[in-house]
Amino acid sequence: MKVLVVEDHSIVIAGCRAMFADNPQVQLLAARTVEEGRRMQVTEQPDVTVVDINLPDGSGLDLARDLSTGGAKVIVFTMSDAPVLAMQAIESGAQGYVSKSGDPEELREAVYAVQSGRRWLPTALLQEVALLRVDRSRRALMLSDRQIQILKSLVRGKSMAEIADELDVCYKTVATDCAAMRTKLNARTSSEMVRVAAEMKIV
Repeated sequence: MKVLVVEDHSIVIAGCRAMFADNPQVQLLAARTVEEGRRMQVTEQPDVTVVDINLPDGSGLDLARDLSTGGAKVIVFTMSDAPVLAMQAIESGAQGYVSKSGDPEELREAVYAVQSGRRWLPTALLQEVALLRVDRSRRALMLSDRQIQILKSLVRGKSMAEIADELDVCYKTVATDCAAMRTKLNARTSSEMVRVAAEMKIV
């Protein structure tokens, strides 16, 4: 089995090699950038690709999405154990998510599981991701049709004045709706509100 690790820290790559050293059937390959990862995915055709999120030349999540779209089996491997990031990774097409701060054995388990066609998340994180998805659906239901229209217009780069004209309402109505949505989505600014709404697939 070929395992490609896309990671720019030598000590992490060394740790991954040590992790699979007892299995002569595992050939561990390493790439240090997004571009090198893409190139080795084509030339080496690994069975599983392990991708760090933060890479020198781009986003590991974008790489995970691209590779998964091409049929690769991908595990996102990062320092964070935040459930919202795990959810983003899975929705980007990754079949597994492992935190570097967790038990090192989890990466081995994830690689074998994903190679055999199964998804893999740590049990505690799996529960949190499920709860987060439920919460996302609830928050989406809390928004009115007009508020969702306003969000969609904000995503397109419209100002509140332009949105008021589009919807044939006064500026104060749009501003009031934006303030209400920031509260509902737990966002401090309009730009953060739009980002949260996009992450939650509300718009």
